Amino acid sequence: MHASRVAAGILVTRVLGYVRERMFAYYFGNGAVADAFRAALRIPNALRNLLGEGTLSASFIPVYAALNERTDKAAARALAGAILGLLLLASGALTVIGIVFAPAITAIVAQGFDGPRRELTTVLVRILFPMTGLMVVSAWCLGILNTHRRFFLPYAAPAFWNVAGIAAMVGAASLLAGGASDLRGLALALAWGTVAGSVLQIAVQLPTCWRLVQGIPLRVSVGPEGVRAVLLAWTPLVIGAGVAQLSGLVDTFLASFTGEGGLASLGYAQLIQVLPISLFGVAVAAVSLPELSRDAAPGGQGTDALRNRLTGGFRRIAYFVVPSAFGFVAAGPAIVAMLFQTGRFDADDSALVGGVLAAYGIGLLGQATVKLFASGFYALRDTRTPVRIAILSLVVSAVLSWLLMRPLGPAGIALGSSIGGMLNMVLQLRALDRRVGPVLAGGEWARLGRVVVASLVASAGAVAGGVLAAAWHPVPQGIAVLGIFGVLYGALTLALRHPDAIRVWQSLTGSPAN
Repeated sequence: MHASRVAAGILVTRVLGYVRERMFAYYFGNGAVADAFRAALRIPNALRNLLGEGTLSASFIPVYAALNERTDKAAARALAGAILGLLLLASGALTVIGIVFAPAITAIVAQGFDGPRRELTTVLVRILFPMTGLMVVSAWCLGILNTHRRFFLPYAAPAFWNVAGIAAMVGAASLLAGGASDLRGLALALAWGTVAGSVLQIAVQLPTCWRLVQGIPLRVSVGPEGVRAVLLAWTPLVIGAGVAQLSGLVDTFLASFTGEGGLASLGYAQLIQVLPISLFGVAVAAVSLPELSRDAAPGGQGTDALRNRLTGGFRRIAYFVVPSAFGFVAAGPAIVAMLFQTGRFDADDSALVGGVLAAYGIGLLGQATVKLFASGFYALRDTRTPVRIAILSLVVSAVLSWLLMRPLGPAGIALGSSIGGMLNMVLQLRALDRRVGPVLAGGEWARLGRVVVASLVASAGAVAGGVLAAAWHPVPQGIAVLGIFGVLYGALTLALRHPDAIRVWQSLTGSPAN
């Protein structure tokens, strides 16, 4: 139930995000201005993710949840206020540094850009950097709301971020003539709209947080109970997140050398790639972390319950993510054309981005499950093991991306990232097996095998459907391809009696599967 609420919130956000990105494709295509905006958004986003929900929730939720279990909520309130104060101080200082040193940061991260693209990127970075502090507050809201089992709101709130971007593009486009020089003005308008959207995203969450915490005693202090525990757990998480963000910045750096449209191609493919990761991987991991923390806590149900929760989480993620991966590989260009082929984004762009998406599909399961397995370590108060594994995976990913980008272009960067993500998953799984016992026993491997077989058959059907519908408009063609894939996959996994297929059937029909 809780995971479905997270998924519903994410779905709302992603649908509006798709509208935003289709409009982005319409106005900007896959050219130089699109490259500049993608690079500019990546740089402050790295800092946001470093201090935001990926690190904060894992360190803050276990401590805050424990204090909130007490009858007297004063300690939980004090912890919430102190952590928010420290977050605002840190993100504010880093935002000022980012604005001042934007030219140097852009020159390093987007070194392969020519002069005009680098200049525009620098301007956009300065506009977008204040978003960092605002989004960190949103991450704090997520931690509060998830602990109190309010899962829909924090994942639906980013929808307002997308709405603001849509409004900015529509408004600016109505005022501009649409020439090449006006693309720069449109990019600036979108940047300001993005910052405004960050304000809206916080505004819809704070009132509920205020009621749940019963007021927010904001202060900058390490004195309240639990603050030091959060910071001690947070430090290695920030290092680990730094590794992940460094991986994204490395991809941006490498893509800046792949020519005009190379970096934008990665961005478009990542937008599609992140949908199954968010809907299933993030949703399951977000709901699992508080429960895993309770299982591992003194007086909890212990490591057996923790292992079973990880097993069930992996099975649910794999049931949806594995077919998504096969679909990306088998029908990448058709999916991209259906979603983005409009305006300045043409068929050649669909083919290029489709190849990048197929490369990302190879590592999709690793990217989707790594947060779940990391949550297992966090619940055990072990934040160092995931960091060490992430560092090794980053090195492997960066080296492979550098080698593969030469013959494959941006698709080579995506392939290197995919291999690194799968390595991360495998190493975390092995480490968890040593701590809590086998997470994937024989029966789970058999269920995974059924998913793979069904995905292969569904992929073959989708490819055949794509050939038959090759002359159709991209939208109906994509719908036909995905429809064939989805029907075949659902029917086959139901026939093979996969437990998640049965559960989905029952939820859709309200009746048991025969």
